[in-house]
Amino acid sequence: MPDCTQLWIDRKDIRTTKQVTSALPALGAGEVLVAIDKFGLTANNVSYAVTGDSIGYWQFYPAEGEWGVVPVWGCGTVVESSCGEVPVGDRLWGYFPMASHAILTPGKIHADYFVDVVAHRKDLPAVYNQFRRTQAEPEFLQQLENERCLLFPLFMTSYLIYDYLIDNNFFGAQQVVIGSVSSKTGFGLAQMLHNDKDVSASVIGITSAGNVDFVKGLGCCDQIVVYENEAQIDASLPTAYVDMSGDARLTIALHNHCGEHLVESCMVGASHWQEGGKVGQLPGAKPRFFFAPGQIEKRNKEWGPGVAMMKATAASAEVAALITDDIKVEWVQGAESLSQHWVKLLDNKIPPSTGLMVSLL
Repeated sequence: MPDCTQLWIDRKDIRTTKQVTSALPALGAGEVLVAIDKFGLTANNVSYAVTGDSIGYWQFYPAEGEWGVVPVWGCGTVVESSCGEVPVGDRLWGYFPMASHAILTPGKIHADYFVDVVAHRKDLPAVYNQFRRTQAEPEFLQQLENERCLLFPLFMTSYLIYDYLIDNNFFGAQQVVIGSVSSKTGFGLAQMLHNDKDVSASVIGITSAGNVDFVKGLGCCDQIVVYENEAQIDASLPTAYVDMSGDARLTIALHNHCGEHLVESCMVGASHWQEGGKVGQLPGAKPRFFFAPGQIEKRNKEWGPGVAMMKATAASAEVAALITDDIKVEWVQGAESLSQHWVKLLDNKIPPSTGLMVSLL
């Protein structure tokens, strides 16, 4: 068995990392060993780390003591197998550890996916335990590995927020304000709203001055507002706020500016995680956390299992095709380089036009 390289994160200080290399154990009955040759690194992973204890993201791939392993969306190949239905050479896309290898226990095995049924993950959201067997998927999806690692998880979340807003008739809002619209989940949502001719609500994106040109170039916002200039937003209109940033100052400012006209306030990400904090009692709708698996579960009951994810995948592919020329992929090789890029990501020093793809093999 090969050695496994992981990057561990200090759960109490997520800037602190350490490389851990260890021998992999022999496979048990029904297990497979996956060599993870690529995964995306985005603000989504920062959100996993920031909310790792409160939501349970650290539980997917436990580490020791106060350390944690951040989950990532990646691709890998089965290199050893004790599971007859999942052979060596099977290509997978799914929710892996920030590591070179992973041992999975396939269950509920279908031609195009299986579920990891390892005991410690059985009570965690099912959507994260499903691994796609990509060689059984349409050819066009097989050609989009980088996009699936880097963009699809974010755009699928964008779709679920988009669906959540439609499902609730936008809570009566006439405008949707997106905090940190330059984030991939943010501009994915803006693009989906912009592209839907049945959506009459205007789309307002909030971003930093340095990202204005990038957002303008995407052409998905009716209005772009720079941080600290929230007073430019029309406070007389019913407003839904989607917070991609986790910025308490921004949340407080928008609630106080819009008052009771802020009819929905949901937190999705934490791209400005260092600005987080308690917001206290605010006018308007009470801020709440948007949990994508909850919307999937609701739609699975209404539409049938898997339909929401199929729609989210299709929407992700559509947006990814639109913005491919706007995103430059930068490859990160090895744990030391990953650690450096992790800190840059925490400090918002990765431009929105850059997509980080990582390999620890």
